[in-house]
Amino acid sequence: MPDKQPTTAPPPATPGGSAEKPRRRRGCGAAIAVPLVLAGLFALYVFAALHFSYSQGERAGYVQKFSRKGWVCKSWEGELAMANLPGAMPRVFQFSVRDPQTAARITQLMGRRVALTYEQHRGVPTSCFGETEYFVVGVQPVGP
Repeated sequence: MPDKQPTTAPPPATPGGSAEKPRRRRGCGAAIAVPLVLAGLFALYVFAALHFSYSQGERAGYVQKFSRKGWVCKSWEGELAMANLPGAMPRVFQFSVRDPQTAARITQLMGRRVALTYEQHRGVPTSCFGETEYFVVGVQPVGP
């Protein structure tokens, strides 16, 4: 009795004449692609929020408070006292600074009247970039 080798039957043919291929798992690729797409969209949103300003302007007054704050993400935060009339209650403008050179210049000019040039960035998602939506980009002394 000769040894018979097991034979495998060819896969059933489809109407087109080609054999069916096993289907790939779609869930595995989607489980990786969806978080990557979401992370990319979030990164694009943060980039747009930080690089396109909603408004720009200048405010003048006296820097009354300026410090570096934060547990993990350190940022420079300050307050500018703006007095419209002598003896009137000053309005306080809170601001953030991202540039270390601008922060050093503000520290130099503390106690003097200054004009702060700022950009307003609305919708910044975390306080890692600054606690306010007003980011100072320039400072100049005002008066003698």
